[in-house]
Amino acid sequence: MSNNDDLVAPLVHDAVRGNPSSWQEIVRRYTPLVRSVCRRYGLAAADTDDVAGVVWLRLVTHLADLRTPAALPGWLSVTTQRECLALLRHYTRQTCHDEWDVADTQPQPDARFLQLERRTALQHAIATLPDRDRHLLSMLFCDPPTPYTRISMTLRIPVGAIGPTRQRCLGRLRRHPAIAALLTTAAA
Repeated sequence: MSNNDDLVAPLVHDAVRGNPSSWQEIVRRYTPLVRSVCRRYGLAAADTDDVAGVVWLRLVTHLADLRTPAALPGWLSVTTQRECLALLRHYTRQTCHDEWDVADTQPQPDARFLQLERRTALQHAIATLPDRDRHLLSMLFCDPPTPYTRISMTLRIPVGAIGPTRQRCLGRLRRHPAIAALLTTAAA
């Protein structure tokens, strides 16, 4: 047992019995430890004071449960670390919620303009497709989509050819100059 252990045990035992001077000595002796842990987490002075207050409150609550009085410095260090992490998690959650609260749900004028530009480009590109391809895409993308069996009967193509034909139609749309320009802009 070290000399420091010999000094901590009587302080802890006296503090458990309610001796105010022992409590004051524990706080005086270990406040630098608590503050140094808070500094490692980059907490501001006010946050450090808050964490220290919570740590001392937890010590009052759990001091009698401490099986080895010499373990007090380690207990304080671990408890301070946990409280620092809890505070940082709270700030992270609060920041995220604040950002959500500030977000404007209405589309901005630029967004509306871009949406109109995309719709116009898509309409021009679809107009260049053959009638059969336009009809296929309109049946596939209506709400609700037309079942493949009905598309097969209407357009007189095998059910197994609908997916590959759809892919070829979409490929032609992507290669249309107006759509290709929008895709290039969106990727940049």
